[in-house]
Amino acid sequence: MSTSAPEGPTGDLLTRRQVLARELAERQWDLGGMTYEMAIRDHFRLDVLVMHAARLQQIDAELAEIERQLRLGDAAAAGECGTCGAPFSRGAVYCWSCGSQLIPVEDTGT
Repeated sequence: MSTSAPEGPTGDLLTRRQVLARELAERQWDLGGMTYEMAIRDHFRLDVLVMHAARLQQIDAELAEIERQLRLGDAAAAGECGTCGAPFSRGAVYCWSCGSQLIPVEDTGT
């Protein structure tokens, strides 16, 4: 029995999510350690803390985007509404959430 991630785009996303989650946890641990070391020495370097916190925010945002993409895949969504961002399925003409038209309707001239 194999425990590897599925192949294809979903497998790539799952692998990337795992890597980012591990990096996020390690950087949070490091930031906490840095803060502690600075506190016991009574010498805070806010520029260093802010730089590391900003990288944490970038990783967290990328992780959230991967989670969003995986949820869309799980929901068998064909895309997102351009107005409200709600997922929609293949063949949908109007958004279930806001009612916006998803597929342009051609005028037949009648």
